[in-house]
Amino acid sequence: MTEGKRQKQVASVLQAEMNEIFTKLGMNMIGGGMVSIAAIKVTPDLLEARIYLSMFQVTDKEAAMKRVNDRAWEIKKLLADKVKSQLRRIPVMHYYLDDTLDYVFKMEEVFKNLNTPSSTTEKKD
Repeated sequence: MTEGKRQKQVASVLQAEMNEIFTKLGMNMIGGGMVSIAAIKVTPDLLEARIYLSMFQVTDKEAAMKRVNDRAWEIKKLLADKVKSQLRRIPVMHYYLDDTLDYVFKMEEVFKNLNTPSSTTEKKD
């Protein structure tokens, strides 16, 4: 199902504000790596938001997700202060790990190994 115009607008507002909140709280750098908001998907009724977090070079991703979830109430309170004039209700936020970056690095490694000629596959005259 495709996202509606209002869903995209709300997701855009939430993403911009969430990026600022993460920076303000120092949560964009966790465990020696960088955490960023990859995407936000809002349900059609605008009551729930799925926030996908991308983690680059974070040593313990589970601990980083736990830290985000532990501070979820604080994040939501700061978000409510920022968008209270734009939204009637603040959506319930669910955080998910976006593993797209890991998948990209894995695929690059596979392609690099495919492009490397090995001595056993080369034909000799």
